[in-house]
Amino acid sequence: MTDYTVLGKFRNKENVEKLVFGLRRRGKSCYNFCDLSVDENDPDINPEKHMEKFEAVENFYEDKYYWKIFKRDLRALKNAEKVIVLLPAGNAVHIEAGIAYGLGKPLILIGEPEKPETLYLIFQERYRTIEEFLKTVK
Repeated sequence: MTDYTVLGKFRNKENVEKLVFGLRRRGKSCYNFCDLSVDENDPDINPEKHMEKFEAVENFYEDKYYWKIFKRDLRALKNAEKVIVLLPAGNAVHIEAGIAYGLGKPLILIGEPEKPETLYLIFQERYRTIEEFLKTVK
């Protein structure tokens, strides 16, 4: 089991890693989806270039790399004590949050939603900033 799984946009990699590293500095284990690059020969690829390559896959339903990421991310959700959604987040993150909720995982939201949504009520904890959240981690 890991203490946390962090969900967010790869295009927001800088903030995702800020959160992950902040948790790890506090002695917490944390799954970081950004650890796996779209290009194994260029693991430090720019997040925007990463996503351009990732989104250019024509038949993602059949793509082995997509399946690898899908299975890895689901395993991380199942093995997490708590799940954090870092906004801004895309559709996939919201699907993952729904899965985590269905698995009975405590959910934490960091950031401000663009607009009110009733389903944001699935989050037991809400924080405006990463720093505000990290102050609560012991």
